[in-house]
Amino acid sequence: MSETTTLLQVNDLHTSFFTNSGEVKAINGISFSLDRGKILGIVGESGSGKSVTAYSLLRILTDPGRVTAGQVLFNGEDILTYSTQKMHSFRGSRISMIFQDPMTSLNPVYTIGNQLREAIRIHTDRTREQVHARALEMLTLVGVNEPEKRLKQYPHELSGGMRQRVMIAMALACEPDILIADEPTTALDVTIQAQILELMQELQHKLGMAIIMITHDLGVIADICDEIIVMYAGRVCERGTADEIFYNPCHEYTKGLIRSIPTFGSTHEKLTPIAGNPVDLLKLPSGCAFASRCDRAMKICLSDPPEEIRVNENHIAACWVNVKNVYDEAKEGQDQ
Repeated sequence: MSETTTLLQVNDLHTSFFTNSGEVKAINGISFSLDRGKILGIVGESGSGKSVTAYSLLRILTDPGRVTAGQVLFNGEDILTYSTQKMHSFRGSRISMIFQDPMTSLNPVYTIGNQLREAIRIHTDRTREQVHARALEMLTLVGVNEPEKRLKQYPHELSGGMRQRVMIAMALACEPDILIADEPTTALDVTIQAQILELMQELQHKLGMAIIMITHDLGVIADICDEIIVMYAGRVCERGTADEIFYNPCHEYTKGLIRSIPTFGSTHEKLTPIAGNPVDLLKLPSGCAFASRCDRAMKICLSDPPEEIRVNENHIAACWVNVKNVYDEAKEGQDQ
């Protein structure tokens, strides 16, 4: 393995779905990196491109979707150039994924043991006894009680939280370098959500893997992510450390997401939703995709895509309002 800090580097990735109605540009030139042992959060509304990004990284897009441009470098190698056979062995062993709904991700006609052992058997050369021991070890690691009994049960016999733990066990069974968690707590109640997030943090520290956490809920990742990417209409509109995103948001879309988070004790206060509807990806505007929903939109926002402005060393935002602020501050300094 390479000794470099950067484990994954995504460069100008484009993914489209070619439908009868036209080309849906689901991912429109995103770039980011992931370091070893770090947790990266990707947030945004439904349709912003979060899950499609994950599917593009793993090359599990179904027709009519395909990656049209860009690079996905894992330890310096572009996995988009891998053969189908090489990619098949790569998934699970180097990058694994936890999907949104464990009930639909697990096969209802096979036991938990059959499915977990299969994942281990495909990607390792362990003997039958070693595969079984590893399955028990993984269920124990993720906090499943009575693991021997659970191996003989079917998915419908387990609770939602227990099924999610099984999915995490399957994803980690071959000790991947990167774990992608796509909305891992969506179908769970608040108490189980907290348990799953705490479990993932513990496993990340114990195993030293990197995690990409995909969610529509900023509140879910507030305390666990080292860096956060905010996506809208298939583009990165803002990225930075968790502190920068929450305490110094510099894109109007990010500010809207934060305003819509319920606060503790605010039972009588109305939520502040983001007005309007997500942009039509079949008819992307020439300017900022968020302009039609933005209270501070300017004329340039409607005609030109925003430039990425480096707020500081750990914070970048693509918003014309920031350019205006920089200009106003410079002009104010000259006047003084």
